[in-house]
Amino acid sequence: MHGYELIQEIASRSDGVWRPSPGSVYPALSQLEDEGHVVVERLAGRKTARLTESGTEYVEATDLGTPWDDVRAAADDGGGDLRRAVGALTGAAGQVAVVGTDAQRRRAVEIVDEARRSLYRLLADDLDPERTDSADGADLSPRGGGEQTAE
Repeated sequence: MHGYELIQEIASRSDGVWRPSPGSVYPALSQLEDEGHVVVERLAGRKTARLTESGTEYVEATDLGTPWDDVRAAADDGGGDLRRAVGALTGAAGQVAVVGTDAQRRRAVEIVDEARRSLYRLLADDLDPERTDSADGADLSPRGGGEQTAE
């Protein structure tokens, strides 16, 4: 299985709740290879990983529990829908960053900044769109990062 297939498999088994990034999968595969649990080979122009005998023995001897159930249960804390929406937003913003025009990228920044301000207003229970600071002093201005301001 190559890295992308592994990412897809984890996303599928976790019902889309967990989709690891290549930046976490490939270092993990390298570590497993260093430990002798997987062997990485080039097949059909792609690097693929498969369990070694040692890796198979480790899996059989170790109670790994039900990681997919644990991930799904953690997502059921009420934030799963929000995390999925943020993930979709991140994907859309990434597309604009890569293929959008300069004007589209500037507009995307405005849209994301407004969404961030709206979320802070939601937490402050204040949906006044003209307000630029939160009750706790967080900067809600277009370039503010939500950080607390010094008084």
